[in-house]
Amino acid sequence: MLDIFTIVAPVFLVVGAGYVAVWRRLFSDAAVDGLMVFSQKFAIPCLLFTAMAQLDLAVAFDPMLLLSYYLSAIGCFAIGIFGARVLFERPWPDCVAIGFAAMFANTVLLGLPITERAYGLDALQSNFTIIALNAATCYFIGISTMEFVRAKARGRALVAVVANAMFRNSLMIAIALGLVVNLSGVPIPTIARDALDLMVRAALPAALFGLGGVLFRYKPEGDLKTILFLCALSLIVQPAFAFGLTSLAHLDVAQTRSVVVTAAMAPGINAYLFADMYGVGRCVIASTVLVGTALTVLTASLWVLFLP
Repeated sequence: MLDIFTIVAPVFLVVGAGYVAVWRRLFSDAAVDGLMVFSQKFAIPCLLFTAMAQLDLAVAFDPMLLLSYYLSAIGCFAIGIFGARVLFERPWPDCVAIGFAAMFANTVLLGLPITERAYGLDALQSNFTIIALNAATCYFIGISTMEFVRAKARGRALVAVVANAMFRNSLMIAIALGLVVNLSGVPIPTIARDALDLMVRAALPAALFGLGGVLFRYKPEGDLKTILFLCALSLIVQPAFAFGLTSLAHLDVAQTRSVVVTAAMAPGINAYLFADMYGVGRCVIASTVLVGTALTVLTASLWVLFLP
């Protein structure tokens, strides 16, 4: 167990360093905002563009792998919505935001570095496959459901709302451009590839440090029972569902590891951004991002220990 913990812990030490730096006023809020803009709008898109451009699409896009991950995520989305409604009597828009947080794991800032630390750089191919569809799938389901319960958009208007949210996302743009390069077979010039490599090296460390700084802003508040319910869905139920589905789909060891570890991550910042976009459930979601990220150091270690 100690060996597994030492694999996962460095990721959270970098997150913790960012948290402490902002707490002790060694790093300003403005600097955190700048670092997150750099990592999420430039460095991580470079990482995803490069990964998608080089991905072996015939091997990577295994429909059973995608079904194993996304059926577990969508299942937790549904449980989150109806659990929040039945158990905690929250308004329907709040329930959708809670369900979205249960569905939208932190696939990039936590899933990638933990998988790499645990299983090596070569183990990330299935992670990139999941990430390629994650934002599009989760936002489409989340926004469609929210607009339905709020009765704000239907038909073409709903399509416009969803498309606007997705196509303004820099990660989605980078993935789409990477797929274009991959499918076209056009080689990336050596100079451009070297420049991309420099950005890629900075992506995850900068993002993890910045994540720690952002988490300092979130004070644990709101309904503790709802927070714990959402953490249990994200950290225990979703990866358990995912593991069961990978077994039924007879995925290989590498695919199973990527699916389960990715599903076991805490909700990401996007969960809070979704709640903030609609002005619902913000305290609960923000607190869950903070508490869930802290708990992931333990639960992720247990999942890595459990997996083959």
